[in-house]
Amino acid sequence: MGCRKRELAADLLRIVVLPEEAGDGSRPVVPDPRRRLPGRGAWLHPVSSCLSTAHKRRAFGRALRVSGHLDISALEHHLENRHEHS
Repeated sequence: MGCRKRELAADLLRIVVLPEEAGDGSRPVVPDPRRRLPGRGAWLHPVSSCLSTAHKRRAFGRALRVSGHLDISALEHHLENRHEHS
């Protein structure tokens, strides 16, 4: 989604947007590493550079087919923790 390079699904992180809105009216985009959350998902390389590229391109709304402000802080936190544990 960010860099648009193709990979095997096992090497990508599935992300979904939660249906409920946060207090500020944004909808949270969350990682789905177990690939079990309901709803439309999108795939992203699990690296911060791919995340920032997707955010700059505003690719989340198009890929997930949602409009409005999307909160990617949970996704950023997941990638930071994943990098620290590697």
